[in-house]
Amino acid sequence: MRALVMGGNRYIGLCLVEELVRQGHEVTVMNSHAVPYPAGVRRLHGDRQQPGAIHEVLGPHRDEFDAVFDNTSYFPKDLEPMVELFNGRVQHFVFTSSVAVYRRSFVQPVQEDFRRHAPEDPDHRKSYGVGKVQCEDYLDDLHRRTGLPHTTLRVGHTFGPRSPLVTRDPLFFRRMELGRPTLVPGDGFAALCLVHVADVARLMVSVLGNPKSVGSTYNVVGHEFASLLGVLEMIGRAAGAKPDLVHVPLEIARRRNPPIVHWGEAIMGSTVYSIDKALSDLVWTPKFGIESGYADSYQWYANGGRELYEYDFSADDEVLSLLK
Repeated sequence: MRALVMGGNRYIGLCLVEELVRQGHEVTVMNSHAVPYPAGVRRLHGDRQQPGAIHEVLGPHRDEFDAVFDNTSYFPKDLEPMVELFNGRVQHFVFTSSVAVYRRSFVQPVQEDFRRHAPEDPDHRKSYGVGKVQCEDYLDDLHRRTGLPHTTLRVGHTFGPRSPLVTRDPLFFRRMELGRPTLVPGDGFAALCLVHVADVARLMVSVLGNPKSVGSTYNVVGHEFASLLGVLEMIGRAAGAKPDLVHVPLEIARRRNPPIVHWGEAIMGSTVYSIDKALSDLVWTPKFGIESGYADSYQWYANGGRELYEYDFSADDEVLSLLK
């Protein structure tokens, strides 16, 4: 297929571009920051956040694509110009959502039909998930009214090479390499569902040409889950270091901004997501477990990735001072 990828210059998007090329698709990206791409990838320069940019950049090419992957829409206003251009023209519109759309659930694993946040929820702490809910509702309504051939992918906590944020894999690796303490909110028993970015990209490509995926929504996480303590131990194994774990009382951890770890479950409690629907409908299964995934991430980090980040441990030190 002729695929358009919105973004595609880092992390999930770049993995997606590479996977599309590997599977023989013709790829165009639109973004504002150039990065090295596989041979044959066409890049259109544009910042979608600038008014009119999508119509200006993509309008002349509106009939050139069979599939669109929109990884960088957070509110319906981001989707509207894309739909104006491509509804009725493309065979597939793939939207990247998030498991952040879900409300807390007493019943687990969380399935795709579980309750989401209300689209009008004013709580600013939920704004990312609420925005994604609004996007999902917008696309679902268009599917019902106009037949927009869309698929929604609710991606979970990702890990793997080329993290866009130092506070994910790189900072954990660096702490452990230096023998610094690794802070653990509470007892560390909360369960985490993680997914390697390469497995996300493979699932994204797997929806193309699959009629079961049209109008459908899928959770996108790995096939394993582990406690926070277990995840930290596996990160340490990948880095060849024994983590020096320091437990932080929850009453202190809850007040930290930015949080001690980026996994909200460490504070809120375990959440496990079902991928049964994806395993049933799609020709896909996760390649990476948690331990093998962190080993892959560390290999990239150790072979040049380490030097791409700046490491700041001042927030750790501030918390440690509170524990004395």
